Amino acid sequence: MLEAILLTVVTAATPLVVAALGELVTERAGVLNLGVEGMMVMGAVGAFAVTQVTGSPYIGLVAGIACGALFSLLFGFLTLTLVANQVATGLALTLLGLGASGMLGESYVGAPGVKLQPIAIPLLSDIPFLGPVLFRQDIIFYLSVALVIGVNWFLFRSRTGLKLRAIGDNHASAHALGIQVIRTRYLAVLFGGACAGLAGAQLSLIYTPQWVENMTAGRGWIALALVVFASWRPWRVLAGGYLFGAVSIGQLHAQAMGVGIPSQFLSALPYAATIVVLVIISHNRRTTLINTPACLGKAFVPDR
Repeated sequence: MLEAILLTVVTAATPLVVAALGELVTERAGVLNLGVEGMMVMGAVGAFAVTQVTGSPYIGLVAGIACGALFSLLFGFLTLTLVANQVATGLALTLLGLGASGMLGESYVGAPGVKLQPIAIPLLSDIPFLGPVLFRQDIIFYLSVALVIGVNWFLFRSRTGLKLRAIGDNHASAHALGIQVIRTRYLAVLFGGACAGLAGAQLSLIYTPQWVENMTAGRGWIALALVVFASWRPWRVLAGGYLFGAVSIGQLHAQAMGVGIPSQFLSALPYAATIVVLVIISHNRRTTLINTPACLGKAFVPDR
């Protein structure tokens, strides 16, 4: 029983971790993209549609990543090239993604999905209890762990990561030192979109292998909150993602056990937990200000 619960928690947490890591890199570069939900749902519909056409969930996975990345480029063009307001553009991107995905995926509603099968690591997957939970998982779970390690190394151990953080903290000074601010931010936005698309593909190919309109169900907003919860640190994103995943799965098991609490309250529990966490974090203003990129959400125009 406990093993089955942990397996579902891992599956539920993986898209949150992946999407939050992409947004973390984007925000470290000083760009606030509130369109994570829209990019995720476009990745989900793109992955499912291409899988239906090709019969290969791996090709669908690549398509989901591409959909998220292409959608993020639209955001980048509007905010980095045309210098549109990042908050308003991100919200518009989410609404556009939800509407476009509903239209594109209308013919796939009710179609049987092709599930991406788990990959068992020899010997390690045979370990009692831990083996099936950690070493007999889908490829996106392994990618999420690799992304946490890779993003942490990139941001805090590489010269390019140092430049990216410098742009997020003071883009004017970074530009004066010869760092290409706009190009770096474009690459960060593209990475964030690719991660959001990958997270969306996980939903339609693994979590629930089918297409349902608005199947992201607010996970993009949870991923955004998770970045703040983690204080823009990759390892904390991993821990926070599994915490939120446990809350999401816990309420489902509570409903299945017939707990004497209204089901509507239990369904709202993950989002209520998100609000509570953000309220708690906001009280520690000193820690928040220290970790928040100083130029987050601020436009940069080199000739001004």
